Amino acid sequence: MQPHRLGEPNRGLERARYQLRASGAKDHSANPLRSGIHTRGYLPHVKREGASYFVTFRLADSLPGEVLLGFEREKAERLRRLADFARRREPIADSEEEIKRDFSRKVERYLDRGTGACHLRRADIAVLAVDAMRYFHESRYLLQDWVVMPNHVHAIVWPMPNHLLSDILKSWKQFSSRRAKRILGLGEEPFWQPESYSHWIRSDDERARISRYIRNNPVSARLCACPEDWLWSSASQDGK
Repeated sequence: MQPHRLGEPNRGLERARYQLRASGAKDHSANPLRSGIHTRGYLPHVKREGASYFVTFRLADSLPGEVLLGFEREKAERLRRLADFARRREPIADSEEEIKRDFSRKVERYLDRGTGACHLRRADIAVLAVDAMRYFHESRYLLQDWVVMPNHVHAIVWPMPNHLLSDILKSWKQFSSRRAKRILGLGEEPFWQPESYSHWIRSDDERARISRYIRNNPVSARLCACPEDWLWSSASQDGK
């Protein structure tokens, strides 16, 4: 092993720091956008370096604000009731995990109804989203399972060291929206909803469950008979 020389970057030290961050050790110099919890708009975002994320982003007109607010109010009321019962130490047939899961299911079911203009149903628009996601695969992140639905996109992504999830999502949306709006002749209105959903995947079992969900989303939305039939997905394009 060559000794480290003063003035040269110590790659071993950087690897050690990254491994500590990935294991959950606190790094006081870490960028808060890489680790921790921050909020943009409606949804809280949990960030942890070294983790894989389940991300969802959707077209601007896919979920009206009043519908989302209704789902949010119901979730907030259930969480408040859960906290009240916990304070009184009374049993309740509910949990925070189930409440959040129900919220996500409601959003997903609404999106799968195909609301809005569904621009991603067009092959030339869908391919823009696919190309954006695959462009920096294996250089800035590892893109795992993914699917482009008519009005939203799901993906599992692992950001490589020194690359922020927020920057990755921003690049996907900017690249695809500029070209899509030009093709569709749209004006200054947004193409994508500014808010994206991101969930830190905590275990291999959870990753397997989310992968199955992503691959089967076109089937559950009754868009095709089997996952491989949906052209704009990792199920169809594995090995391509």
